[in-house]
Amino acid sequence: MTTDKDLAEMFRASQNVDVLHLSDNEILQGFKDANSNIVREYFYGYCRIAYCIYDKRYGLRTKPGMDFFTLAHEYYLYLIEHDFKPLEDRKSSMSLKTWMVNGFRYLLLDRLKGVEKEHLFDSFEARQEKPSSHIDVANDEFKHEFISTINEICHEYYGRDNRNSIILRMLFIEGFKSKEVAEQMGMTPSAITQRYNRMMHDVVIPYFKRYFVASEYESSVYATMDAKNCMPCMAKMSIDADFAELSEYNNMDNMKQGRITPEWIDTLKDNEVFVFGSNLAGMHGGGAARVANLRFGAVLGKGVGLQGQSYAIPTMQGGVETIRPYVNDFIAFAKANPEKHFLVTPIGCGIAGFEPEDIAPLFESAKTINNISLPKSFWEVIKKQHWRYGSSSYRQCCFCFVRNR
Repeated sequence: MTTDKDLAEMFRASQNVDVLHLSDNEILQGFKDANSNIVREYFYGYCRIAYCIYDKRYGLRTKPGMDFFTLAHEYYLYLIEHDFKPLEDRKSSMSLKTWMVNGFRYLLLDRLKGVEKEHLFDSFEARQEKPSSHIDVANDEFKHEFISTINEICHEYYGRDNRNSIILRMLFIEGFKSKEVAEQMGMTPSAITQRYNRMMHDVVIPYFKRYFVASEYESSVYATMDAKNCMPCMAKMSIDADFAELSEYNNMDNMKQGRITPEWIDTLKDNEVFVFGSNLAGMHGGGAARVANLRFGAVLGKGVGLQGQSYAIPTMQGGVETIRPYVNDFIAFAKANPEKHFLVTPIGCGIAGFEPEDIAPLFESAKTINNISLPKSFWEVIKKQHWRYGSSSYRQCCFCFVRNR
């Protein structure tokens, strides 16, 4: 029998595993073990490659039910249902990555009943290497150096298949608008913006400052960069909170006192409920869902609502907006049952592939409900949202053209 100590050790091991440079067999085993780090890095990484390729051809994001997460979740649940045998049975000469991209293609074609034949297309890697005419710079030499440097950043800091690399290339090289990136990546626009700001501040700007030889172009790249601006060439992203907002922001620390969900839960008080991310089929095979099933009464085959001392919120049926109704139902349920205390785990942020920036805003109204505890990462996102930004009418240049799109 699996003990609480065993579960805790398995959980910590899955969080601390080094997912870089794994063999195909190690990756596949990680899928079977529902290792959230491996699933997020490789399963969603490979699926995004496939989605970008076929979206370019078929315009997937313009079609109902063809957004990235709807398709990726369907593919993952199909593999779980078949014990990942479709991946085990791949040709020995073919890599797991190639096999998965092909498998994702079959899923797409099955959904696109009207598509009768395929056409030749560039590979994902080849398309990303192509210069784009969308960068708003006047000098071809500058454009070449800029594209080259963005590719260097993606390779050295994020890896070719990493979500950050894909976002940077889509924005800076391929000319996608930020809203289009959000739609194609299955993320919210605010999550794209936050991720973009973080990358610009932590990596992109420092990298350009150190390595980009652009002496004659410096005025166009860095002219408006100063210590107060976290992104270049943006027109004063001022933090302009009025007194009421600032008071609520400062009071957030008081709100969350005693209401931060522990990182690991192995026992519950009689009035506590373990809130976990599930799927509609109720296949509680990994992560918090497995803990809920083994310890807190979650029922196999039931993917929604109260089950023993657990509460299931489905997170694997598509994008963030498909999760919102279930979160709203949960919050209403918590309000109606004030005698219970609900410990919300970081739902959707494991094998479902989302980030706290995507999911936390769904729990905005829960911040004032005393019998709901939220993960620390959710509180941090909710707190940040209480800063109201000033004008976002940024001047466009090679860095900040993603604004006003």
